[in-house]
Amino acid sequence: MKKKKSKSNKKLSAGEMEIMGLLWEHGPLTLSAAHEQLGRPIGYTTMQTRLNRLVEKGLASRSEDRPAQYTAAISRRDVSADHLELLVDRVTQGNIVPLVAHLVDDRSLTRVEISELKRIIRDAERRLKEGDAQ
Repeated sequence: MKKKKSKSNKKLSAGEMEIMGLLWEHGPLTLSAAHEQLGRPIGYTTMQTRLNRLVEKGLASRSEDRPAQYTAAISRRDVSADHLELLVDRVTQGNIVPLVAHLVDDRSLTRVEISELKRIIRDAERRLKEGDAQ
């Protein structure tokens, strides 16, 4: 199976993912607003350190305004793709069929989800056919 190259290649810890979730959901946030939005006890300086680490890693950006606003610099989709690639590599040695089969068998899918999965398969078949034609 040919693997697409990931755009970001960034793996986030659970704490980083939680803060990125805030930035994706709420948009630009000050340190104070992010601390308040987290919804669980965490030290103010801990939040500041985590936000600054996300900036250092290139996952978030900080404005020059006062107070500074933090914004996600990477999309949720790119981060999800990296984590899913890691999961597929570690759990199924790169074979997605067992993973998809488990998820489909283990969950109640809606008609909308089934339609979306069919569309994804059709698109993959189309890309494969186009690749064969080249």
